[in-house]
Amino acid sequence: MAAVVRWGGTHWVRGLGAGASVVSGNNLCCQYRTSSTLTSEKKEIIQNGPDLQDFISGDLLDRSKWAEYKGNLKRQKGERLRLPPWLKTEIPIGKNYNKLKKTLRDLNLHTVCEEARCPNIGECWGGGEYATATATIMLMGDTCTRGCRFCSVKTSKNPSPLDPMEPYNTSKAIADWGLDYVVLTSVDRDDICDGGAEHFAKTVSLLKERNPKIIVECLTPDFQGDMKAVEIVALSGLDVYAHNVETVQELQRHVRDPRANFDQSLRVLKHAKNVQPHIISKTSLMLGLGETDDQVYSTMTALREAGVDCLTLGQYMQPTKRHLKVEEYITPEKFKYWENVGNELGFLYTASGPLVRSSYKAEHIHGLR
Repeated sequence: MAAVVRWGGTHWVRGLGAGASVVSGNNLCCQYRTSSTLTSEKKEIIQNGPDLQDFISGDLLDRSKWAEYKGNLKRQKGERLRLPPWLKTEIPIGKNYNKLKKTLRDLNLHTVCEEARCPNIGECWGGGEYATATATIMLMGDTCTRGCRFCSVKTSKNPSPLDPMEPYNTSKAIADWGLDYVVLTSVDRDDICDGGAEHFAKTVSLLKERNPKIIVECLTPDFQGDMKAVEIVALSGLDVYAHNVETVQELQRHVRDPRANFDQSLRVLKHAKNVQPHIISKTSLMLGLGETDDQVYSTMTALREAGVDCLTLGQYMQPTKRHLKVEEYITPEKFKYWENVGNELGFLYTASGPLVRSSYKAEHIHGLR
């Protein structure tokens, strides 16, 4: 059974807004195609992963379901945008969903699926089209020390102490579910000297002890730029090191907590790859926060220059009225456009779709080891 446990993340999305500038995709900086330690077979597996159709609601070819949508896609002052039809999704709840939720509660584990109000929770937990139950589980509790303006996870300067049993309970849950691809993430814990890096590493170690064949992806914080903490996680035995830059360079201070920034996130991704060249590096961007096409393209090239292997782009969705408003809903065609740009820039895997988060359907990268 191929499935994923996810610890936090962002959607893979692409978008096209009215009046957006156009970036040529015909001659896209082939100089950014860097060498990789992946075999050609693994590269092919990644490149043949899910496409746009896997990440949208309904049939892309059947435009009758949304072509006549008359709502605005770009927000005007004082306006709150209506949800376009391609972002509406059913929430199937069944046997797998209920089993997963019960296990999480019994073991006192938390998921980003619930805390961040992910729209894919029904599909992932319920098994979806491929009957592969997936979930995003947060390590280190459900309370973050930062206050990013896009995120609905609870915040506090002094969260509860770490649960020393959490790494064991996490590995036990994964064993009970029979998963073979797991994504671990966490809240930011700036109150801990190493940011929780050892906690991450212990969880990975226990997972690998229970199942040496399991593929482990860690979606980590930036550890306040502490490269020693990055090394602890990168050398823990994981297969994929993920850290999200979240938005374009120009919107970092507007969107993220002031303690986070693009350059620091870039250093984390580069250092993880330098320390352990055989791992896959991965990051995500949210679109619809007011960024321009030129800014998206510039950010993508910077990520590629840093040697990032996999990129996901996703539509920002306002979690509550207290958080940043959606400035633009990106259309499915533009999502496809950004996927093509990512492929031209040389990313091994570019995933994009209106309802995608960084770990959504991550099991499709199952063969990358």
